[in-house]
Amino acid sequence: MIFVTVGTHEQPFNRLVKKIDDLVADGLIKEKVIIQTGFSTYRPVYCDSPKMMPFEEMQKTLEEARIVITHGGPSSFIEALQFGKVPIVVPRQEKYHEHVNNHQVDFTELIEKRMNNIIPVYDVDQLGDVINNYDKIVKTKNSGESSNNKQFNEKLECIVSELVGK
Repeated sequence: MIFVTVGTHEQPFNRLVKKIDDLVADGLIKEKVIIQTGFSTYRPVYCDSPKMMPFEEMQKTLEEARIVITHGGPSSFIEALQFGKVPIVVPRQEKYHEHVNNHQVDFTELIEKRMNNIIPVYDVDQLGDVINNYDKIVKTKNSGESSNNKQFNEKLECIVSELVGK
């Protein structure tokens, strides 16, 4: 099962939601897909698509998912990491009116460079290939036995502090 979460930001993330639905419609994704759509206005036809999920349901879905795809909000991809997943991160972009600026792009680039434990996708047209090659890509990332959540969280805290100027 693939779980996609776009978080709770009030701007739609139709670009990601529609692309996932299209990949299922075209048969490029054959497994079950659940998309937490948030404030997106595109309604998926081929995927289960609750707008929001209770905390316990989200945790259960994260745990059961083979692949987790998130927006670039740190909270979402950190949750996936805590369940031992290497998330595919598709940051919201200002040019598509998905957020007020490109901080998700900047943050995703920084974490990928410093931690190498996420799979960034900036162009949703590449998403099908990334999903298709997920197992091979994961082997190139810091995850599982080689990952240290405490160390990651400490480094992440430093990065966030640098970004907000503390």
